Amino acid sequence: MDSIAQILELAESYSRELPQPPPPPALPEGEKIAGIIDLTLIKADATSTEIKQLCEEAVRYNFFSVVVNPAYIPLAAGLLANSQILVGSVAGFPLGASMPTQKSFEALSNITAGASEIDMVLNIGAVKSKAYGLVFNDIATVAQTTHIQKAALKVIIETPFLSRDEKILACLISMYAGADFVKTASGFAGGGATVEDIDLMYRVVGAKIGVKAAVGIRDYSTAAAMVKAGATRLGTSAGINIIKEITNG
Repeated sequence: MDSIAQILELAESYSRELPQPPPPPALPEGEKIAGIIDLTLIKADATSTEIKQLCEEAVRYNFFSVVVNPAYIPLAAGLLANSQILVGSVAGFPLGASMPTQKSFEALSNITAGASEIDMVLNIGAVKSKAYGLVFNDIATVAQTTHIQKAALKVIIETPFLSRDEKILACLISMYAGADFVKTASGFAGGGATVEDIDLMYRVVGAKIGVKAAVGIRDYSTAAAMVKAGATRLGTSAGINIIKEITNG
């Protein structure tokens, strides 16, 4: 996509009629769902003891990754060094109102410290202000940094703040600016993932990039519904409960 004007034109057509995407990937069987879960602990008062427990649980149940605040990246990376579990962290979190250069520097610092995936919040105010060039540049700047470092970028579009048309635009801009995933929410905006939003996001991006459902996923039935709607990754702090529900353990 060569220009913002073309993205806006595509978004307008999608607002009238969404494309029919390919069937979403199959729901992993049983506890294998752990392989698409980012086990998350990003609360302000998280302790090193809790991070150690998080990493131990991630290894025990074979979660895809742990997502921690930047200050805990070195600890998590060290604890997981002999495993296949990735470390993820955040940039521009939770408001998304940092400058692109600041988000890019934060992403680079996180990757240097041991993170393999970055979840950034897009500039929500810029979306609401229709400053779409700024939104594109914000994401593209961070995407370039993460990809040079061979890391993945997930863009949190913060669905609780956006209208349907704004969600469509945010997904399209994220995709064409270089994001590897679009993600529902940070957890700091008073709402989280819904099946309706995941369906919308998947219809917009199809199989071109991933869709991460995050916030409010506390049991297996919710997790399964998100995957069936098109989520290719789940972010939750309740991953252990979901696996224990499956295994009755």
